[in-house]
Amino acid sequence: MAYSQDVRSAARRHLRAAQILQGHVGAGDQPGCRAVAGYLFGLAGELAVKELMRLSGMRPLPPSERHDDPFFAHFPVLKTMLSTANGRRAGELRELSEDPRLFQNWDVAMRYAPTKDIDANWVATWEESAERLIERMETV
Repeated sequence: MAYSQDVRSAARRHLRAAQILQGHVGAGDQPGCRAVAGYLFGLAGELAVKELMRLSGMRPLPPSERHDDPFFAHFPVLKTMLSTANGRRAGELRELSEDPRLFQNWDVAMRYAPTKDIDANWVATWEESAERLIERMETV
């Protein structure tokens, strides 16, 4: 089944879910919920960046070129791909690609990692990054 896309709403939804998970308190909930929240903060940030890309005039590549398409990339590869961004907001996108703090230590592979590998300080930083990116997305 093909799903329609609403990247802006999805970014907000992932951020809210991550915030709820991060703050969830109960027997056995932490640090597991915090680790999952960290993953969702990264997805929220990626979605905000992809909305900024769309607003810049960038468009997804054909399915045969998906491997080279930043619309299908995850951090940190997404940041690398933004270094050659073009369009109305290219400077802003390139600036994001050069920010070494932006989702540092975040990787989609973390979904397979044991909870102990996900540092709580990283999660807090990822939350700040996701909030900042969504705020940027909302002001466009």
